[in-house]
Amino acid sequence: MRALDAWLATVYGFLYLPIAVLMVLSFNKSGMPTAWGGFSLEWYGALAANAKITGAAWNSIIVAVWSTAISTVIGTLLALGVERVRPSAPREALLFAPMIIPDIVLAIALLSFFTLIKFTLGLHSIIIAHVVFNIAFVTAVVRARLRSYDWSLNEVSRDLGASAFTTFRRITLPLIGPSVAAAALLAFTLSIDEFIIAYFTAGAGQASTTLPMQIYAMIRFGVTPEINAMASVVMVVSFVMIFTAQRLNRGRIPGA
Repeated sequence: MRALDAWLATVYGFLYLPIAVLMVLSFNKSGMPTAWGGFSLEWYGALAANAKITGAAWNSIIVAVWSTAISTVIGTLLALGVERVRPSAPREALLFAPMIIPDIVLAIALLSFFTLIKFTLGLHSIIIAHVVFNIAFVTAVVRARLRSYDWSLNEVSRDLGASAFTTFRRITLPLIGPSVAAAALLAFTLSIDEFIIAYFTAGAGQASTTLPMQIYAMIRFGVTPEINAMASVVMVVSFVMIFTAQRLNRGRIPGA
């Protein structure tokens, strides 16, 4: 057990030590990105005052909110439909393909499709692309809950005279609600952090620049404490939302 604990600590250290160092350096008073010069919140203030960063963050929030809302509705309905039909290997492969296909391949495919239909690029094209990417994750999370769902409750509700919509609103949705909320939080987190698909499907100019794209544009000129501060904020938001999603879905997904 001691050997296993030591190995576990090594793996977690390898994964999270660089993130911890980055977050510590975001409070570095020195203008150097690595040399410690004392504790300061100066770079978080500079971050809030940077119009390009705040504009990109607002764009990311718009994309994340809309893509999460759309993908949660479609993914939940898709999960409900798939779980009621006979299992099919080809259908399962199609459902999980967006999760398996490399982001760069999906990004090129979406860009080619938008170009083919002469679709104008912008925040709306990023939202559509993120919906395609997120639906598979939402469906997977909701389906994990539906596998232990008692479908006889729906039959009882219908026998008592409730309509299909009333049964869904009063029976099904409240029971799968935590999983739907967890799926939405996961989709929001993935959308906030996603870079490659957004980079390929965004329009020209600052109006369609998301936060990860802005970070990439800034980091090409070197890592600064301001970038460390921005990355720390993104990390904290991501961790909080993933932790909340796991708490909401505890016991419904194997390993959660």
